[in-house]
Amino acid sequence: MEFTPEELEIPACKYEYLDHPADVQIHSWGDDLKEAFEQAAVAMFGYMTEIDRVEILEKQEFEADGDDMEGLLFHFLDECLYIFSAERFLIAKKVVINEFDKENFSIKATIYGEEFDLQKHPQGTEVKAITYASMQIYDKDDQHELFVIIDI
Repeated sequence: MEFTPEELEIPACKYEYLDHPADVQIHSWGDDLKEAFEQAAVAMFGYMTEIDRVEILEKQEFEADGDDMEGLLFHFLDECLYIFSAERFLIAKKVVINEFDKENFSIKATIYGEEFDLQKHPQGTEVKAITYASMQIYDKDDQHELFVIIDI
């Protein structure tokens, strides 16, 4: 599979993991809400393995939608988790949102990565589900950040 130089470019890390009693909270941010969503997805994959060991060898497109912004974030991350859990165990190094419709709450995105391989990728923590618990989305002129808890 051939990739353009833009597809192979890796964005800066704009996320962190925050302490939570039983699960993990992802805090991501970006220059806009689209980037904050992309960073949250990469953070989730980064919790599953060492993301720097993942190569861009494959890509997969997907769509997600919701009834509101929280539902969109939930379904976006849930689709990413589904791609890892059920379809060739694709682990992403990069997630790009190609279309982000904030009025109709829909996303078209592409995951870039490779098939998860225990010989190559250290096993991190299994992500069981995405949750709505304590979900926060900030989309203001000077603040584009998310807080989402993933069930581990």
